[in-house]
Amino acid sequence: MSKYLLEIGTEELPYKFIPQAIIQLKNGFKTFFETNKVAYDDVKVYATPRRLAVIVSGLVDKSSDEEKVIKGPIATIAYDADGKLTKAGEGFIRKNNITPEDLYIEDNYVHAKIVIKGKSIVELLQENVPSIVLKLQGSHFMRWGYNDTKFSRPIRWIVSILDREEVKIKIIDKESSNVSRGHRFAQQNVIIGNPDDYVEIMRNCCVIVDQDERRQIIIDKAKEEADKLGAVPYYTDDLLEEVTFITEYPVPVVCEFDPKYLEIPEEVVVTVMAVHQRYFALHKDGKLINKFITMTNYIGDEFANIKAGNVRVIKARLDDAVFFFNEDTKKPLEEYVKDLNGITFQKGMGSMYDKTKRIIELSKLIAKSLNVTSPTIERTALLCKADLTTQLVFEFTELQGFIGADYARVSGEDKRVCEGIKEHYFPLNAESEIAKSIEGQIVGIADKIDTISAVFAEGKKPTGSSDPLGVRRAALGIIRTILDANLKINLNELIIRALMFLPNKDREGSLINKITDTISASMDKLTGKTLQEITDFMEQRLIIYLSDKYPKNVLEACASTGSALADIVDYVKRVEVVKTIDNQALIECANRVARILKEDSKKTVDKDLFKDSSEKMLLDQINTIKDTDNYKEYLDSLIAINPSVEKFFEDVLVMDKDEKVKENRLALLTMLKKKYEKLADFSKL
Repeated sequence: MSKYLLEIGTEELPYKFIPQAIIQLKNGFKTFFETNKVAYDDVKVYATPRRLAVIVSGLVDKSSDEEKVIKGPIATIAYDADGKLTKAGEGFIRKNNITPEDLYIEDNYVHAKIVIKGKSIVELLQENVPSIVLKLQGSHFMRWGYNDTKFSRPIRWIVSILDREEVKIKIIDKESSNVSRGHRFAQQNVIIGNPDDYVEIMRNCCVIVDQDERRQIIIDKAKEEADKLGAVPYYTDDLLEEVTFITEYPVPVVCEFDPKYLEIPEEVVVTVMAVHQRYFALHKDGKLINKFITMTNYIGDEFANIKAGNVRVIKARLDDAVFFFNEDTKKPLEEYVKDLNGITFQKGMGSMYDKTKRIIELSKLIAKSLNVTSPTIERTALLCKADLTTQLVFEFTELQGFIGADYARVSGEDKRVCEGIKEHYFPLNAESEIAKSIEGQIVGIADKIDTISAVFAEGKKPTGSSDPLGVRRAALGIIRTILDANLKINLNELIIRALMFLPNKDREGSLINKITDTISASMDKLTGKTLQEITDFMEQRLIIYLSDKYPKNVLEACASTGSALADIVDYVKRVEVVKTIDNQALIECANRVARILKEDSKKTVDKDLFKDSSEKMLLDQINTIKDTDNYKEYLDSLIAINPSVEKFFEDVLVMDKDEKVKENRLALLTMLKKKYEKLADFSKL
């Protein structure tokens, strides 16, 4: 078995492109091997800012021979009346390099079996590797020199080795060799003699090629430096990924800034460090301290200039933040609400001030449905978007909500309002925390359902490549909030009200025409496809979210018999029980009932039309099933009556010749079907 190494050396790659390139390269090589029937053990992809490397282990020497049946002309065309090959038959032989003895007739057509010999792995690599690399996709690709072909950044060297031998390839204007380059401040011409030695050779040249190893080094070194100060480093997955892909040899440096900057909101300081400067903030005893860690891509031991440069940059950024904070807090947060009129929410859907008014009304509706009476909810809804017009949020948009909470505190607002303003944006992503306060939960749901409704009403629903205004994230946020807080909210009704609150575009004409058009537009939203699209979208997101925990067929079965959105907490309770069903007899009876009933009967059951004792027994058994939300108990009751259902089908022909008897039995089965449907659509189990 052989091992192959490909290394593409480049100018510094954009860090956001590197994770995509890793996935694309791995998939590209796997597809190449599978398409060409080349056996291999594993494909590993390594990446740093200056290189993309692929190591394939367990490669065979050549691709497998392939036996293939080819179809030729109709037999009467390939052979003449004497059984001799015609010109058409001879042409088929020449074209496929076969002999007359290879031919046979099947289904009145000439066929032949041919063997396609496998190619050597060297030949296959030379033919396919350049195209795999050039198929990589990403934003802001560029050309250089006199080349017409684009790539993320200029290619400076290529290493292509199979075991100990070079495999010559050319990508754009660079030919491969066995010479790589180390860290910019270390050895440059590095000979790679064997793919097995690649990772260690590069390590000796101050390049940690394995991104997972590099990531762990960053974590360990940050913790080591923080421990010396009795502190804890702060970093997000995004920050860790970015630092991983902008360094080849991460070395931590601890820097210090003026303690006066700790007087501004902590979120501002942390954001300046993490998002804008890629620094690791440090906390001690739960509080931010005036030190931070920067990960350098440096192999020397003189850090004075590095420290001075980083402190100078962060000072300028924090000075800006202090200025904006002081200017913004000269007036209370409430005074910023009217300025929302100057910010467009979405074309055709009014300003952010209009959106705020809709959030207030939707929040009232949700609070009423939950029997919650709290003036802080309406106050939170009023102020939740006010910070969008402040200078600090304009500069640091990712701090919306956090800044609003701080400004509300400075303005003397109730602490529940402050918390609700911050939390109404939660969860910020699929894994982040959920709003804990009722203010944050209700206002957050109102905000998100308004956004989703507005996007769909404008015909801008998400596609595979776009997610306008983050509606997928908004839907997931609603679902997670409801389930986490165990809220009984009818999302179907809420969506209808959200659509009704949306504005309709002004039309020319008389007042009566405007009123008529407005009513018509509202009805289109509620009775047309918009409402259905939103409910389908929300239900789909719910099933996708829960599919990691529950079987998809169970989720779909429970959603098919009634809207899961009417009460998703109750829906999950049903799913929990339905996933435990292992009674095949129950499933078969439920499905048999559904097959017999093409449509539900509208008649009531008449006992006087019973002709068999099993009919009365089944009716009595159906009536024993209590309408309860204890779904385990409900399932047990369905299982308990199943013998009566089976006996009914054994003793009775539903489609009796007597039309009245038949209709009565169909009405009885309709009663039973509705009992099953309270739990799930058994045909999907």
